[in-house]
Amino acid sequence: MNIENHLARLQEGLQVIQEAIEKGIEQRQRTIGFHASSACADMFEMLLHKKALIDPGFVVKHEWFKSKNKVAEKFPFTFPSKEEILSLIQAIEEKRDALCYGRPQKAEVIRQALEELNCLKTKIKEAGLDEI
Repeated sequence: MNIENHLARLQEGLQVIQEAIEKGIEQRQRTIGFHASSACADMFEMLLHKKALIDPGFVVKHEWFKSKNKVAEKFPFTFPSKEEILSLIQAIEEKRDALCYGRPQKAEVIRQALEELNCLKTKIKEAGLDEI
């Protein structure tokens, strides 16, 4: 997928997250979980495409971030803020299943996922993806 398509999907997801925040994060935790996870994958894949670190047909799968071994296997190359970016994505993915499929979470857990997503967005911008 090209960067423009990823950007459109990312903007849609971030808009849905904003709507969920406005409705109340505790009432929309599934929406936040799904879209935060999707946003991570889109932003990360966009960065890797822009840096020419992956082939155009390469697709980043959110479930890879549940395993440090899988992450090391799929992303052996270096890029700016690699450790911080991967750590933030992994932290969001750790919360994903609880937010999407689990019992209602405390607002603090949902807020933490949102803060990690905002921090990830900043780190990815600093790493060279100005489009987001």
